[in-house]
Amino acid sequence: MDSSLYIKGATVVLPTGSTRCDVVVENGRITGLPRSYANLRELPELNAEGMTVLPGFIDIHTHGAANVDVNAADEEGLRTIGRFFASQGVTGWLCSVLTDTPEQTLWCMEQAKRVIEGGPYDGAALLGIHLEGPCLSSEYKGAMPEHLLMHTASIDLFREYQDASGGHVRYTTLAPEIPGVEELIPELNALGITCAIGHSGAGYDQSMACVRAGAASATHLGNAMRLFHQHDPAIWGVAIESDLYVEAICDGRHLHPGSVRLYLKSKGWDRVVAITDSIMAAGLPDGNYKLGVNDVVVEDGDAKLASTGVRAGSTLTLAQALHNIVKFADTDVEHAVRLMTKNPATLIGFATKGQIACGYDADLTIVDADLEVARTIVGGRTVYER
Repeated sequence: MDSSLYIKGATVVLPTGSTRCDVVVENGRITGLPRSYANLRELPELNAEGMTVLPGFIDIHTHGAANVDVNAADEEGLRTIGRFFASQGVTGWLCSVLTDTPEQTLWCMEQAKRVIEGGPYDGAALLGIHLEGPCLSSEYKGAMPEHLLMHTASIDLFREYQDASGGHVRYTTLAPEIPGVEELIPELNALGITCAIGHSGAGYDQSMACVRAGAASATHLGNAMRLFHQHDPAIWGVAIESDLYVEAICDGRHLHPGSVRLYLKSKGWDRVVAITDSIMAAGLPDGNYKLGVNDVVVEDGDAKLASTGVRAGSTLTLAQALHNIVKFADTDVEHAVRLMTKNPATLIGFATKGQIACGYDADLTIVDADLEVARTIVGGRTVYER
């Protein structure tokens, strides 16, 4: 597939705001943003008149879609998820591996490695792995299998996972109260792993200590954690007060729209990351599904554990999240799209993704006047066209 093209006639969302310009893509990178027609190299042209070009969406926390669960996904299964995500404007994603047996987790590492290192295909690029666990609280485990949680943090297991993945574990979620987690964070950072705190009953002091140790984010803030109390603000208070990024599931179920507005008002538009936390049911009708080892029932689009009724991930897509953020915050697409482009790219350290600028990867999402995804481009190659 050719990775060079000339996109003309569109409104383009740049770091400075929306403007009418063309986008020049050569060998998968953005090389020009001319304000008037300037296809000097006679590149293949794409007429995007009436459309808006956005940076490609990045989902750093998802457990599956299209009837594929990340924990059970082989190489082709991960690509199936990526193809569905491409239809939702996603150009890059991290596969979130739920706490599982070491053997199954190592198998997941190998499958992800093959896809990441296998080169471009007709879907959203798998950019790395998110380990959600195993150092999580039993009390706030959510859908995590309690018997597989680690009750003392160990760098050895994380090193084993990182080695098996070829160095592609980019993100992990840790509970501050697990013994050894505070000391573990700098070691994980040294392995190239961004650390988030969550699935936790930790108080303010423990949580803040982990921030000082190098934690950079709070996993789906407000869900699967001890809530704010005036005498001990816990993770929620630390996340709001500090410079942590905060993940937000903007489906209207996990967070009230007012909570989303609170996050944006307190953190600013550069510290909130829109995630889906989606499961294999994303893109599919209500029914019975899996999340790791768990049985999940989806009713009216709401995913819950069959055994307890506890909410278990979502059926959200980032395409829908964009609509929701615009509505919840009464804002424009320029602001809303930051939550799923620049912010996750900065958090995880993808230095050439998340913005439309010269020298950046040509990962682009083209939407129509109703913000519906019309085309998704990864590295200059169209991977989805409506």
